[in-house]
Amino acid sequence: MASSLTKDSASTPGTEKTFFGHPRGLATLFMTEMWERYSFYGMKALLPLYLIAPGGMSMSPTTATAIYSVYMSMVYLLAMPGGWMADRFWGPRKTVVIGASVVILGHITLALPSSASFFVGLALVALGSGLLKANISVMVGHLYKGPEDPRRDGGFTLFYIGINLGAFLAPLSIGTVGENVNWHFGFALAAVGMALGLAQFMLGSRHLSEQSSVVSQPATPEQRRSALRTGLIWLIVAAALYTLMGVTGNFADWALMPLIIAGLIIPIVVLARMKRDKDLSKLEQSKLSGYIWFFVVAAVFWMIYDQNGSTLSIFGKGSTTNNLLGFDFPTSWYQSLNPIFIMALAPVVASAWLWLNKRGKEPSTAVKFASSLSLIGISFAVFLIPLIDTANNGGRVSPMWLVAIYFIQTVGELCLSPVGLSLTTKMAPEKYSAQMMGVWFLAVTAGDSVTGLLTSPQLGVDLNNSGAVAVEAILAVIAGIGIWTSRKKVKQLMGSVN
Repeated sequence: MASSLTKDSASTPGTEKTFFGHPRGLATLFMTEMWERYSFYGMKALLPLYLIAPGGMSMSPTTATAIYSVYMSMVYLLAMPGGWMADRFWGPRKTVVIGASVVILGHITLALPSSASFFVGLALVALGSGLLKANISVMVGHLYKGPEDPRRDGGFTLFYIGINLGAFLAPLSIGTVGENVNWHFGFALAAVGMALGLAQFMLGSRHLSEQSSVVSQPATPEQRRSALRTGLIWLIVAAALYTLMGVTGNFADWALMPLIIAGLIIPIVVLARMKRDKDLSKLEQSKLSGYIWFFVVAAVFWMIYDQNGSTLSIFGKGSTTNNLLGFDFPTSWYQSLNPIFIMALAPVVASAWLWLNKRGKEPSTAVKFASSLSLIGISFAVFLIPLIDTANNGGRVSPMWLVAIYFIQTVGELCLSPVGLSLTTKMAPEKYSAQMMGVWFLAVTAGDSVTGLLTSPQLGVDLNNSGAVAVEAILAVIAGIGIWTSRKKVKQLMGSVN
C-alpha cells in the first residue's frame, strides 16, 4: 500500500502525496473502513448461521432471516442520527472515534456466552456502526475540490474497495473460527479488527481535510436540552413497550415489529421533512426531488441484495455441497465471493466510467441505477434454477450456482452503490451535508425492513420459496424499467449533476 503513495505537485488536504492519484487522506479512510467492515461483515457472515445452528440459537430459517434483516436495517437507520450528531455536536472525525469505540464494546459483548448479552451486543454494534458509517463516507467527500472534481467517483470506488477488502477477509477468518471452533471466539475476533481500525484512524487523521473536524450546524444550548429530553422520552417509551410485551407474554412474537415499523416510516418522514424545509433553495429542492427517485430504486435493490447474507446463506448451508475440487469449506465463506468480485471489477468499472466520461458517453446516473435493478432481478431468476431443482429432486447442488448469483449481483452493486455514495455528496443540500449520507443509508433500512416485515412472525413468508424469489425478480426488473423510462425527467430535476 505504501508503495502506491507518490509525489504530486497538486496540493491536497494535509499532504502533497497521493493515493493512486487521490488525496492521501483517502488511504487513512480506506484502511479505517476496511477494518470496520472486517468486524461488521465477519459478524454478518456468522449471524444467520448462528441463529439457526443447534449449538447456537436453534431458530427457524424464517425467524433468523427476520432478525438478520431487522438488525441490518437498524445499522443503516442509525446512520441518520449518526450524521446528525456530527452536524450538531461532534463533527465527523470525533463521531467516527466514538462510533468505533462503541462497535468494539458491542463485539466484546457478543463474545459473551449468553443469549441476553448477544442481543445487547447486536444493539451496540448497530449503534456504533450508525455513528461511524455515514461520517467516514462524508470525510471522503471532504478530500475533493467540490462536486465537479473528476476524481470524485473514482475516489469513492477506491474507498469501496477498502470496504470489500475487509469484507473479503472477514468470512475467511472470523467465519472459519466461528463455525469450526467457537461462535463467540469469532465475535471476539471481530472486536480485534475494529480496534485495529480505530488505531489506524487515530494515527492517520492528520492527512484528513480540516473540514472533517468542523461541526457544520452547532446546536444551541436549548437545542441540546431539547435533544436530551426527546431522547429520554423515546427511551422511556421503548422500555415501557418492551416491558409490556414481556409481561403479557408477547415479546417473542412482537419484539421485532416496532423496529420494522420504524424502519419503514422514518425514511418517509425524514425525506418529507427535508422537502418541507423552506430554507432550501429552489435548486436544492429540485435536486432533492430527483434524489427521491434514486432512493426508491436503491431501497428495492437492497431489499433483494441483502438477502445474500440470509436467504442465500441459509440456502448454502442446507442445499449446496460446500465442496469445490475436493475441498470442503464453511458456509460463511460464500460471503467472501461478493467482495472479491468487487475488488476485481471495481477498478475496471471506475476506469470505464472515466474513459466514457472523457468521450462524452458516460451513462447517466439514472441509467446506471436502472442497470443495477435489472441485474439484481436476473440474479434471482438464476437463483430459481437450483431452488426449484432442490425442491423437486432433493439433495444438494453445486456451489457454483451461488458463485454465479453473487457475480451478477456484484456487477449490479457496482452500478449503484459507489455511484449512489458519490451522488449523495453531490446533491446534498448544504444544510444537511452529513445527514444526507445518512439518508442514503436509509434506503438500505427501508429495503431490509420490507424483508423483515415479510419474514416476521406475523407474516412468516419463506423467502427460500421459489414463488417469493420469482416475485422479487419480476419486481426488480419492473422497477429498473421504470427508472429508465423516467431518466429524462430525473435528469431535469438533478440540474447540472449527471
